[in-house]
Amino acid sequence: MPKMKTDRGAAKRFKVTATGKIMRGKAFHSHLLEKKSSSRKRRLTTDVEVAKSDRRQVRRLLGI
Repeated sequence: MPKMKTDRGAAKRFKVTATGKIMRGKAFHSHLLEKKSSSRKRRLTTDVEVAKSDRRQVRRLLGI
């Protein structure tokens, strides 16, 4: 059976940490930023861990 290819779209959206956590960026930080408060915009820049229910699917897309 051939190797599984990494989904290139997923590879650009998710990062795997050294401990194996899958991190993702938050939504709503690409446009319409004038009306959002500075604190809200700052919160949106941080990465968060992928939800437990989504981990299996994301791991499959990344070929892990």
